[in-house]
Amino acid sequence: MTPRASRPPSRPVGTVTRGTTNPNRLRRMDRWIAAAHGAALRRADEPVAVDLGYGAAPWTAVELLLRLRTAAPRARVVGIEIDPERVAAALPYAREGLTFRHGGFEVPLPARPLLIRAANVLRQYDEDAVAAVWERLCARLAPDGLLVEGTCDEIGRRHVWVALGPEGPRTVTFAARLASLDRPSDLAERLPKALIHRNVPGEPVHAFLRDFDRAWAAAAPYAAYGARQRWLRAVRDLAADWPVVDRSSRWRQGEVTVAWGALAPGRG
Repeated sequence: MTPRASRPPSRPVGTVTRGTTNPNRLRRMDRWIAAAHGAALRRADEPVAVDLGYGAAPWTAVELLLRLRTAAPRARVVGIEIDPERVAAALPYAREGLTFRHGGFEVPLPARPLLIRAANVLRQYDEDAVAAVWERLCARLAPDGLLVEGTCDEIGRRHVWVALGPEGPRTVTFAARLASLDRPSDLAERLPKALIHRNVPGEPVHAFLRDFDRAWAAAAPYAAYGARQRWLRAVRDLAADWPVVDRSSRWRQGEVTVAWGALAPGRG
Protein backbone atom coordinates (compact mmCIF):
# COMPACT_ATOMS: atom_id res chain seq x y z
CA MET A 1 0.00 0.00 0.00
CA THR A 2 2.51 2.70 -1.04
CA PRO A 3 0.70 6.06 -1.12
CA ARG A 4 0.63 7.93 -4.43
CA ALA A 5 -1.07 11.29 -4.33
CA SER A 6 -1.40 11.44 -8.13
CA ARG A 7 -3.82 8.49 -8.25
CA PRO A 8 -7.51 9.27 -8.71
CA PRO A 9 -9.47 9.06 -5.41
CA SER A 10 -11.58 6.14 -6.63
CA ARG A 11 -8.56 3.88 -6.96
CA PRO A 12 -7.30 2.21 -3.76
CA VAL A 13 -4.00 3.61 -2.53
CA GLY A 14 -1.35 0.96 -2.03
CA THR A 15 -0.25 -2.49 -3.14
CA VAL A 16 -1.36 -5.99 -2.17
CA THR A 17 0.59 -7.52 0.72
CA ARG A 18 1.12 -11.20 1.51
CA GLY A 19 -2.01 -11.32 3.62
CA THR A 20 -0.92 -14.05 6.02
CA THR A 21 -2.95 -14.17 9.22
CA ASN A 22 -4.01 -16.50 12.01
CA PRO A 23 -6.90 -16.52 14.48
CA ASN A 24 -6.13 -14.81 17.80
CA ARG A 25 -2.92 -13.33 16.44
CA LEU A 26 -3.74 -9.74 17.41
CA ARG A 27 -5.22 -10.38 20.86
CA ARG A 28 -2.57 -8.34 22.70
CA MET A 29 -3.05 -5.29 20.51
CA ASP A 30 -6.86 -5.62 20.64
CA ARG A 31 -6.97 -5.83 24.42
CA TRP A 32 -4.72 -2.80 24.73
CA ILE A 33 -6.94 -0.85 22.31
CA ALA A 34 -10.07 -1.78 24.28
CA ALA A 35 -8.43 -0.60 27.50
CA ALA A 36 -6.81 2.56 26.11
CA HIS A 37 -9.51 3.70 23.68
CA GLY A 38 -12.69 2.07 24.96
CA ALA A 39 -13.92 5.22 26.71
CA ALA A 40 -13.62 7.26 23.51
CA LEU A 41 -15.56 4.60 21.62
CA ARG A 42 -18.29 4.58 24.25
CA ARG A 43 -18.68 8.37 24.06
CA ALA A 44 -18.81 8.54 20.28
CA ASP A 45 -22.04 8.93 18.32
CA GLU A 46 -20.47 6.83 15.54
CA PRO A 47 -18.00 4.41 17.18
CA VAL A 48 -16.51 3.09 13.94
CA ALA A 49 -13.22 1.16 13.86
CA VAL A 50 -11.28 0.04 10.79
CA ASP A 51 -9.26 -3.15 10.43
CA LEU A 52 -7.00 -2.02 7.61
CA GLY A 53 -5.37 -4.76 5.56
CA TYR A 54 -6.94 -7.69 7.41
CA GLY A 55 -5.43 -10.16 4.94
CA ALA A 56 -6.46 -13.32 3.19
CA ALA A 57 -8.96 -14.29 5.91
CA PRO A 58 -11.18 -12.00 8.00
CA TRP A 59 -10.41 -13.47 11.43
CA THR A 60 -8.78 -10.31 12.79
CA ALA A 61 -11.79 -8.15 11.89
CA VAL A 62 -14.22 -10.59 13.52
CA GLU A 63 -12.10 -10.68 16.68
CA LEU A 64 -11.65 -6.91 16.77
CA LEU A 65 -15.43 -6.44 16.87
CA LEU A 66 -15.81 -8.93 19.72
CA ARG A 67 -13.04 -7.36 21.78
CA LEU A 68 -14.08 -3.76 21.22
CA ARG A 69 -17.63 -4.57 22.25
CA THR A 70 -16.43 -5.68 25.67
CA ALA A 71 -15.51 -2.00 26.21
CA ALA A 72 -17.94 -0.26 23.83
CA PRO A 73 -21.10 -2.29 23.05
CA ARG A 74 -22.10 -0.05 20.11
CA ALA A 75 -18.74 -0.32 18.35
CA ARG A 76 -18.76 -1.18 14.66
CA VAL A 77 -15.89 -2.54 12.58
CA VAL A 78 -15.18 -2.14 8.87
CA GLY A 79 -12.59 -4.46 7.38
CA ILE A 80 -10.78 -2.83 4.45
CA GLU A 81 -8.64 -4.75 1.99
CA ILE A 82 -6.97 -3.64 -1.24
CA ASP A 83 -7.37 -7.10 -2.83
CA PRO A 84 -10.97 -7.40 -4.11
CA GLU A 85 -10.83 -11.20 -3.96
CA ARG A 86 -10.13 -11.03 -0.23
CA VAL A 87 -13.10 -8.71 0.22
CA ALA A 88 -15.35 -11.14 -1.64
CA ALA A 89 -14.09 -14.04 0.48
CA ALA A 90 -14.82 -12.08 3.68
CA LEU A 91 -18.41 -11.10 2.85
CA PRO A 92 -19.98 -14.31 4.26
CA TYR A 93 -18.57 -13.29 7.66
CA ALA A 94 -20.37 -9.94 7.69
CA ARG A 95 -22.84 -9.50 10.52
CA GLU A 96 -24.45 -6.82 12.60
CA GLY A 97 -21.67 -4.33 13.32
CA LEU A 98 -19.18 -5.88 10.89
CA THR A 99 -18.83 -5.03 7.19
CA PHE A 100 -16.11 -5.35 4.57
CA ARG A 101 -15.11 -3.12 1.69
CA HIS A 102 -12.49 -2.64 -0.98
CA GLY A 103 -9.91 0.06 -0.35
CA GLY A 104 -6.46 1.04 0.85
CA PHE A 105 -4.73 3.83 2.71
CA GLU A 106 -7.34 6.33 1.57
CA VAL A 107 -9.79 4.57 3.99
CA PRO A 108 -12.92 4.92 1.82
CA LEU A 109 -15.57 5.65 4.45
CA PRO A 110 -18.13 8.48 4.45
CA ALA A 111 -17.11 9.60 7.96
CA ARG A 112 -13.82 9.64 9.79
CA PRO A 113 -13.33 6.51 11.95
CA LEU A 114 -12.51 6.67 15.63
CA LEU A 115 -9.95 3.89 15.28
CA ILE A 116 -7.75 2.56 12.51
CA ARG A 117 -5.78 -0.59 13.25
CA ALA A 118 -3.08 -1.53 10.72
CA ALA A 119 -1.27 -4.65 11.90
CA ASN A 120 1.49 -6.35 9.91
CA VAL A 121 0.85 -4.11 6.91
CA LEU A 122 3.77 -1.66 6.80
CA ARG A 123 6.16 -4.48 7.65
CA GLN A 124 6.27 -5.18 3.91
CA TYR A 125 7.05 -1.58 2.90
CA ASP A 126 10.21 0.47 2.72
CA GLU A 127 11.04 2.52 5.79
CA ASP A 128 10.88 5.76 3.82
CA ALA A 129 7.19 5.10 3.04
CA VAL A 130 6.12 5.05 6.69
CA ALA A 131 5.88 8.79 7.38
CA ALA A 132 3.62 9.43 4.38
CA VAL A 133 1.34 6.51 5.27
CA TRP A 134 1.09 7.64 8.88
CA GLU A 135 0.25 11.18 7.75
CA ARG A 136 -2.42 9.97 5.35
CA LEU A 137 -4.07 7.68 7.90
CA CYS A 138 -3.92 10.22 10.74
CA ALA A 139 -5.64 12.73 8.44
CA ARG A 140 -8.55 10.30 8.12
CA LEU A 141 -9.08 9.97 11.89
CA ALA A 142 -11.88 11.59 13.82
CA PRO A 143 -10.65 14.46 16.06
CA ASP A 144 -10.28 12.12 19.06
CA GLY A 145 -9.36 9.11 16.93
CA LEU A 146 -6.47 6.67 17.25
CA LEU A 147 -4.24 4.91 14.72
CA VAL A 148 -2.50 1.76 15.96
CA GLU A 149 0.20 0.41 13.65
CA GLY A 150 2.58 -2.42 14.45
CA THR A 151 3.92 -5.90 13.95
CA CYS A 152 3.64 -9.25 15.71
CA ASP A 153 4.84 -12.80 15.25
CA GLU A 154 2.71 -15.45 13.59
CA ILE A 155 0.87 -16.53 16.75
CA GLY A 156 0.86 -13.24 18.63
CA ARG A 157 3.39 -13.99 21.37
CA ARG A 158 5.48 -10.88 20.65
CA HIS A 159 4.09 -7.59 19.46
CA VAL A 160 5.23 -3.96 19.19
CA TRP A 161 2.99 -1.12 18.03
CA VAL A 162 2.92 2.65 17.70
CA ALA A 163 -0.19 4.61 18.75
CA LEU A 164 -0.86 7.84 16.86
CA GLY A 165 -3.45 10.58 17.15
CA PRO A 166 -4.43 13.07 14.44
CA GLU A 167 -1.34 15.08 15.42
CA GLY A 168 1.07 12.16 14.93
CA PRO A 169 2.83 9.44 16.96
CA ARG A 170 2.30 9.32 20.72
CA THR A 171 3.57 6.08 22.22
CA VAL A 172 5.25 2.73 21.54
CA THR A 173 3.98 -0.41 23.29
CA PHE A 174 5.98 -3.61 23.75
CA ALA A 175 3.92 -6.71 24.57
CA ALA A 176 4.88 -10.33 25.04
CA ARG A 177 3.85 -13.71 26.37
CA LEU A 178 6.27 -13.57 29.26
CA ALA A 179 6.67 -17.31 29.67
CA SER A 180 8.27 -17.46 26.20
CA LEU A 181 10.57 -14.44 26.66
CA ASP A 182 14.29 -14.96 27.25
CA ARG A 183 15.04 -11.23 27.39
CA PRO A 184 13.17 -8.02 26.42
CA SER A 185 15.36 -7.44 23.37
CA ASP A 186 13.77 -10.56 21.84
CA LEU A 187 11.02 -8.10 20.87
CA ALA A 188 13.43 -6.30 18.52
CA GLU A 189 12.51 -8.60 15.65
CA ARG A 190 8.91 -7.36 15.90
CA LEU A 191 9.63 -3.65 15.94
CA PRO A 192 7.37 -1.76 13.50
CA LYS A 193 8.87 -0.60 10.23
CA ALA A 194 9.59 2.90 11.57
CA LEU A 195 11.96 1.42 14.17
CA ILE A 196 13.18 -2.00 13.09
CA HIS A 197 16.11 -0.72 11.03
CA ARG A 198 17.02 1.70 13.84
CA ASN A 199 17.98 -0.95 16.36
CA VAL A 200 21.66 -0.07 16.03
CA PRO A 201 24.11 1.70 18.37
CA GLY A 202 23.45 5.42 18.57
CA GLU A 203 19.70 5.12 18.06
CA PRO A 204 17.25 5.56 20.98
CA VAL A 205 15.41 2.29 20.46
CA HIS A 206 18.69 0.39 20.67
CA ALA A 207 19.55 2.14 23.93
CA PHE A 208 16.08 1.40 25.29
CA LEU A 209 16.29 -2.32 24.57
CA ARG A 210 19.83 -2.42 25.99
CA ASP A 211 18.65 -0.81 29.23
CA PHE A 212 15.60 -3.08 29.34
CA ASP A 213 17.84 -6.15 29.08
CA ARG A 214 19.99 -4.81 31.91
CA ALA A 215 16.93 -4.24 34.10
CA TRP A 216 15.70 -7.73 33.23
CA ALA A 217 19.05 -9.24 34.23
CA ALA A 218 19.07 -7.30 37.50
CA ALA A 219 15.55 -8.58 38.22
CA ALA A 220 16.63 -12.24 37.85
CA PRO A 221 16.02 -13.02 41.57
CA TYR A 222 12.33 -12.23 41.02
CA ALA A 223 12.10 -15.09 38.49
CA ALA A 224 11.60 -17.39 41.46
CA TYR A 225 8.13 -15.83 41.76
CA GLY A 226 7.40 -16.15 38.05
CA ALA A 227 8.11 -14.30 34.80
CA ARG A 228 5.41 -11.72 35.55
CA GLN A 229 7.06 -10.61 38.79
CA ARG A 230 10.41 -10.38 37.05
CA TRP A 231 8.86 -8.25 34.29
CA LEU A 232 7.18 -5.97 36.84
CA ARG A 233 10.46 -5.36 38.64
CA ALA A 234 12.36 -4.77 35.41
CA VAL A 235 9.80 -2.23 34.17
CA ARG A 236 9.84 -0.38 37.51
CA ASP A 237 13.61 -0.04 37.23
CA LEU A 238 13.40 0.95 33.56
CA ALA A 239 10.91 3.70 34.38
CA ALA A 240 13.58 5.48 36.41
CA ASP A 241 15.37 6.44 33.18
CA TRP A 242 12.75 6.14 30.43
CA PRO A 243 9.32 7.83 30.08
CA VAL A 244 7.09 4.83 30.76
CA VAL A 245 3.53 6.15 30.49
CA ASP A 246 1.36 3.23 31.61
CA ARG A 247 0.78 1.63 35.01
CA SER A 248 1.38 -1.69 36.68
CA SER A 249 -2.09 -2.91 35.68
CA ARG A 250 -0.83 -3.00 32.08
CA TRP A 251 2.63 -4.26 33.00
CA ARG A 252 0.92 -7.30 34.52
CA GLN A 253 -0.40 -8.08 31.04
CA GLY A 254 3.18 -8.33 29.76
CA GLU A 255 3.15 -4.79 28.34
CA VAL A 256 5.06 -1.57 28.72
CA THR A 257 4.28 1.69 26.90
CA VAL A 258 6.87 4.42 26.32
CA ALA A 259 6.52 7.95 24.95
CA TRP A 260 7.27 8.02 21.22
CA GLY A 261 9.58 11.01 21.56
CA ALA A 262 12.05 8.94 23.60
CA LEU A 263 12.39 6.28 20.89
CA ALA A 264 11.92 8.34 17.71
CA PRO A 265 14.66 7.70 15.15
CA GLY A 266 17.65 10.02 15.12
CA ARG A 267 17.21 11.41 18.64
CA GLY A 268 20.01 9.58 20.37
